[in-house]
Amino acid sequence: MNFPSKLVEDAVGEFTKLPGIGKKTALRLVLHLLNKPVDETQKFSDTVAKMRTDIKFCQTCHNISDHDICSICSNPLRDHSVLCIVESLREVMAIENTQQYHGLFHVLGGVISPIDGVGPEQLNIESLLTRLKSGTITEVIMAISPTMEGDTTIFYLSNKIHQMPQAKIKITSIARGVAFGNELEYVDELTLARSIATRMPYENYMVGR
Repeated sequence: MNFPSKLVEDAVGEFTKLPGIGKKTALRLVLHLLNKPVDETQKFSDTVAKMRTDIKFCQTCHNISDHDICSICSNPLRDHSVLCIVESLREVMAIENTQQYHGLFHVLGGVISPIDGVGPEQLNIESLLTRLKSGTITEVIMAISPTMEGDTTIFYLSNKIHQMPQAKIKITSIARGVAFGNELEYVDELTLARSIATRMPYENYMVGR
């Protein structure tokens, strides 16, 4: 693809680094920005830059936040006895969009995948165990994508929780409405809401496998 300007070419190159953006789409976005007033384009770039530099990660659950503690963890109206464990920020957003869950979250930051070099030490597991030791959590919901790596992570976490003598915590998993191999972020909100509402004891989940 030939460009009349090196500046346009560089901008297109940056947009193509975004997931799902090819050169044609990137060029269309760049040309769109060129047709906008300079102040609007500047506001766009400033907003993105500020988001990247000023965004925080909740010190409790690792969710994205504008403050040290996110709005979910600091909300006294949430059920602080139920903790939903998810793989990434996208699952927090997906579950929140169902408006059917009112407990807390814990973002692992991935799943255990030895083939990709991701072990338990690379995930937010120690902070999870610290939260559970507080004694305020009575139920843990494993809302992790039902993949091979997801199941490995659920099995590992369940063993860790069962080894905590001071914690009598009920472990549940999202119901089978989410098919094996599916990523939670792509599951429709109704199915996801029902899967959380009809969650099952973890032992039943393993038998179902």
